[in-house]
Amino acid sequence: MHVTRYTDYSLRVLIYLAVQSDRLATIQEIADSYDISKNHLMKVVHQLNKKGYIETVRGKKGGMRLRMAPSDINVGVLVRETEQDLNIVECFASKDACRISPVCGLKGMFGEALNAFMKTLDQYTLEDVIPGAHRSQLLRILQIV
Repeated sequence: MHVTRYTDYSLRVLIYLAVQSDRLATIQEIADSYDISKNHLMKVVHQLNKKGYIETVRGKKGGMRLRMAPSDINVGVLVRETEQDLNIVECFASKDACRISPVCGLKGMFGEALNAFMKTLDQYTLEDVIPGAHRSQLLRILQIV
């Protein structure tokens, strides 16, 4: 299973906001902290806002913050909502053009693996991603002051 950059960036934004929850953060500072494109993050932030994970405040002193507690953000749910295509093999798709699909066992095996992958992610929340013991390290690494 490959998680797209979009999902990766979504998780990074949420991690950043969870670690520094005492103030609003800007897209620019998050982009700078991770050394990633501000343009990519703008799309991610827009969708995270639409999906209810974050709230944005417009204006000169604006920014964003988590809309809910990190313990209420399930990693598996987030991955399902941000991944466009969980069809890890062609036979998962509605337009399956693989000739051997009717007699091949891969679909079942990959389906089982995908279910196990998602079941594992469903056991974790954003709070689990940023254990308290590592909070100060994350703040330092991300250069959050």
